[in-house]
Amino acid sequence: MTPRSPVAVLARWWFAPAPAERLAALRMLIGGYAFVYLWIRFGELLAVTRFPATQWRAVGVTRLLDGPLAPTVMLVIVVVTMVLLAAFVLGLQYRIVAPLAALGLLWVTSYRNSWGMVFHTENLMVLHVIALACMPAADRWALGRPPGEAAAGYGWCIKLLVVLMVATYVLAGIAKLRIAGLGWIDGELLRNQIAIDNLRKALLGGSIAPLATQFLEHPSAFTVFCVLTLALELGAPITLLGGWPARLWVLAVWGFHVGVIFLMNIWFLYPLVGAAFWPVLRVERPFASLFGRVARWRDPRRAA
Repeated sequence: MTPRSPVAVLARWWFAPAPAERLAALRMLIGGYAFVYLWIRFGELLAVTRFPATQWRAVGVTRLLDGPLAPTVMLVIVVVTMVLLAAFVLGLQYRIVAPLAALGLLWVTSYRNSWGMVFHTENLMVLHVIALACMPAADRWALGRPPGEAAAGYGWCIKLLVVLMVATYVLAGIAKLRIAGLGWIDGELLRNQIAIDNLRKALLGGSIAPLATQFLEHPSAFTVFCVLTLALELGAPITLLGGWPARLWVLAVWGFHVGVIFLMNIWFLYPLVGAAFWPVLRVERPFASLFGRVARWRDPRRAA
């Protein structure tokens, strides 16, 4: 293999060094998001366990079960998972805690999806946590672990998190094309979907999207929406280039998710709060500044 061969070039790009602090910041941010996610949905996660067993349809890893768990058992699993995620964020005993936290999160979200509609809004969050659990993400800024000499191989870890994000958007674009091919671009399918979704919300007493009824009267607008949607989803690999192309794509896709709120009142919180895109950004900078100030406050001699 020569230094200029495609494989060598790809290897240099994939294994390019990146700061350990960036991976540690991603551990804290993504793990923290997962913890807050379970905290906010705690009541819902327990409420579904009291549904009739006839509504149970095992999804994913929960297919190991013959039937639903007792509510008390699920309560314990959710609480333990939250405790593990808190330790995950702190980097405490990471090699042991992180895989357990990831497994717990996978189980809890799969169990929730086994009661009715299968949600895909948290898939990327779970994938990111699982990936982080397999990485040396606690080599910096970890509780009870003094900073040692960092390894050079953190670039591939961060790129893998980006690849997982890219894959979810590319698959979403491919799924649209599988439904109707390039005919999906004419906008009629999207227009019908938005109309039906908002009608269902209105009939069930929910809130319809703020701009849905206005845009439904302009079919040509949906052609533009469809073209932009496919361009963004299938163009997600541009983020692997890094730099301003990646940041521009992130901004555009964030705007796309805001548009989904206005047209369908569907909230994809993981990208809306920026969590899906954190691996693309230099998220370690605020943490480095904060921890530096704390260190100087604790030891004024460092400021001298």
